[in-house]
Amino acid sequence: MFRANQANWDARTPVHVASEFYGLAETRDPAFWAGRWFAPYEWEDIGDPAGLDVLHLQCHLGTETLAFAARGARTVGLDLSGASVAAARDLADRSGLDVEYVQGNVYDAGRALGGRRFDLVYTGKGALCYLPDLDRWAGVVAGLLRPGGRLYVAEFHPLLNALGPTPDEGEGPELLLRHDYLGGRGAIHRDSTHTYTDGPPVQGATEGYEWMHGLGEVISALTGAGLRVARLRESDELPWPRWPHMVRTASGWWRLPDSAPRIPLLFGLLATRDD
Repeated sequence: MFRANQANWDARTPVHVASEFYGLAETRDPAFWAGRWFAPYEWEDIGDPAGLDVLHLQCHLGTETLAFAARGARTVGLDLSGASVAAARDLADRSGLDVEYVQGNVYDAGRALGGRRFDLVYTGKGALCYLPDLDRWAGVVAGLLRPGGRLYVAEFHPLLNALGPTPDEGEGPELLLRHDYLGGRGAIHRDSTHTYTDGPPVQGATEGYEWMHGLGEVISALTGAGLRVARLRESDELPWPRWPHMVRTASGWWRLPDSAPRIPLLFGLLATRDD
């Protein structure tokens, strides 16, 4: 399944690089990505990263990774996809920022990074669903943090993953539960020629696998690895309009209209290694 996901993200990468969704051709300014991909509360929770050693797990094209480097952090990005790592390195070079990128599986991050430890590990926005074992992930993260180090997870809420993005024929515009909220029933197999961005169909490797994880599972995995959860936020905003009737907010992100129930679409979690 990991091999299938790696091949799928290798195939997605050129589509994403050329997409309007990411807008890499429009700007090389990391300040743009700091606003485009980060909610204001993320920076409030994280604080000033200047002078810190920061690791971005499952970094894909490195747009968020560059935002940390632009704010003065010594930054490393890790991703499973070799094509994504190559694209991220190219983007960093064009942006004039010094970022190290490493190809590797999250579960092998300690070895891939030579046993280094970090002040801050950042991950999310479509990352945890590609990991089958959160207990193992949390143990890896704990090992990557220095004593006093922090983990920040900004991730799509499991309720968002459970909701169908579009209704089936004849169902109407309501958002319906289509997938598990809780994990434990194995991987969801997906096979699609289109990704979440605009652009042409994905060529070649179109199959991938995702695993559902409830919020309780995420928190239990982290506390089980010895981390202390210091803050948890649930937000009704997303950085892009997943459903066509979403409305733009003052922050430039998107939420469901006032006529719809308020539900969590994203969560931000801050955890620390105190020992």
